[in-house]
Amino acid sequence: MFIASVRLATRLACLAASVLLPAAAFADAAQIERGRYLVQIGGCNDCHTPGYFLGAADMTRYLAGSEVAFEMPGLGAFAGRNLTPDKETGLGDWTAEQIVTALTTGERPDGRMLAPIMPWHAFAKLTAEDAMAIAQFLMSIEPVKNAVPGPFGVGETVPMLMFRILPPGATVADAPK
Repeated sequence: MFIASVRLATRLACLAASVLLPAAAFADAAQIERGRYLVQIGGCNDCHTPGYFLGAADMTRYLAGSEVAFEMPGLGAFAGRNLTPDKETGLGDWTAEQIVTALTTGERPDGRMLAPIMPWHAFAKLTAEDAMAIAQFLMSIEPVKNAVPGPFGVGETVPMLMFRILPPGATVADAPK
C-alpha cells in the first residue's frame, strides 16, 4: 500500500511538473547553447535588441525588440519585434513549433506573414534540429516586457526612428523639416 502511494505521488508530481514548467525546462542544455550560438551568428540581436542601431545595444533588454523601424515603399514600416518569452509583449504564448514555423516559413501563429525585412527565406534552410534549437533558446531567455509599436501602414505616422529601404533607381528623400 505504501509503495503504491509513493508511485502515485511520484506520477502526480511528474504530471504537475510537465504542466507547470515551461517547455524550455525540458530542452537540454546543449540544444539551448546551440540555439544561442545560431541566434548570435544569425544577427538576431541586430534588429531585435533596443539600442543596437543607435550604437549602444541595451543587453539588459536582449532581443526585446527595436526602437527603429524599416520602411519599405508601398508596404509600410516594420520594427524588430520582442523575441523574449514575455506573455504580453513577446513570444510567451507561442509554442516551440510555432516559432520554428515562423522562422522557416514566415507565417505567424495568427496566419499573418512576417515583415519582408525578416530573413525567414534564409532561415528556411536551417535543419529542423537547428530551427528547434533557436526556438528553445528563445523560450529559455529572461522575459522582458517591451511593447514594440507597429507595424505601420503606408501613410501612417511612425513614432520612432526609421530606416528607409529604396529600390534601385529611387531618389533620396529630403530630411523632414
